[in-house]
Amino acid sequence: GAVQFRQRLAVSILSQRPLLIKNIRSDALEPGLRPYEISFLRLLDLITNGSRIEINATGTQLRFAPGILTGGEVEHDCPVGDSDDSTQNRPNDDDDNDPSQLQYRSIGWFLEGILPLAPFGKSNLTVIWTGITDGTCCQQDDPSVDYFKASALPLLGHFGIVASTDMMESSTGPEIAILQRGAAPLGGGRVRFHCPLVRQLEKPIDWTDVGKIKRIRGNAVSCTLVSSSSTARVAYAAKGLLQRLIPDVWIHTDVHTRKQHQCGPSPALTVHLTAQSTTGVVMTVEANLKQRELPEDLGQRVAAKLLQEVQQAGCVDTDLQSLALCYMCLTPEDVSRLRIGRLTPFTIEALRLYKQAWGVEFKLQADEETKTIVLSCVGTGYRNMARAST
Repeated sequence: GAVQFRQRLAVSILSQRPLLIKNIRSDALEPGLRPYEISFLRLLDLITNGSRIEINATGTQLRFAPGILTGGEVEHDCPVGDSDDSTQNRPNDDDDNDPSQLQYRSIGWFLEGILPLAPFGKSNLTVIWTGITDGTCCQQDDPSVDYFKASALPLLGHFGIVASTDMMESSTGPEIAILQRGAAPLGGGRVRFHCPLVRQLEKPIDWTDVGKIKRIRGNAVSCTLVSSSSTARVAYAAKGLLQRLIPDVWIHTDVHTRKQHQCGPSPALTVHLTAQSTTGVVMTVEANLKQRELPEDLGQRVAAKLLQEVQQAGCVDTDLQSLALCYMCLTPEDVSRLRIGRLTPFTIEALRLYKQAWGVEFKLQADEETKTIVLSCVGTGYRNMARAST
């Protein structure tokens, strides 16, 4: 089926093994691939050379023969909804919350799919997306672009994916820039993502010390028709809960209007909070304003969500576990270790995928004192063959 769709395609390209996916929503009322999944295939076709994609007439079967990652500068339009989709965020409507009926996803969904591939191209990768920037406005609560900017970029740096010093391919470090904001369903946002290439990941990691939380930073963002006072109310409520535990809390308010900032036509109110520890661990959470919810309730809800993430005491966010474990598989042939809070079903599926593709088995050791899990594996010593062949 369509489980782990992006991860299976990314691993197929990295391992250079063909992929066959059958029974894609074969039992659904609308079987086959969704528009956003077809759009992701088009994106992979743009950043690779020689890939072959075959989809059957009903869209329930996909054959993918991976090509060589070329990188370069590309532009991609992500599918968005229409004005009739503005009612699909109703929290109590089971039909509207059915993920199999969703026709569009945020830019963060696409960004998450290519992050495992970004450093291993023939040249530096730069992608300019247009679409929805606030991921949590979608039914599936996709991580937003702000989330990856706060958490994924430090993770890339921890694995040695930094500014390139190659004479032929000089580049700055990984960068995510939000050029223009756009909320669901109509979108209208623009995002620029840049990632330098690496020949191989420098060294295995040993990331087990979570440290102590030393500061909390955040950003409350509103788009189109949302009162500027709402962002201040969200920030005030979140700080009221967090400052009971730590004094260094700062939440910025950011108000975007169509006239001044050329943001998208859909209204939205989103807040992101990031906790930073003394050992460089970064934990990020986010939430958006639901219907019939007060800004004060949103602020308290996202603050409680951050405290829950901190309580899990992992070195990476819950949503970045699979990405971190993927990079661990690609490190040099030595033991890497990583501490996480709890294994999510998504991460468990990813572990099975990595074992099938690379033969990498992770050893799990439970820490009863901290209620965490330490995962260790031996890397494959992956090398950037696209770069090595030039």
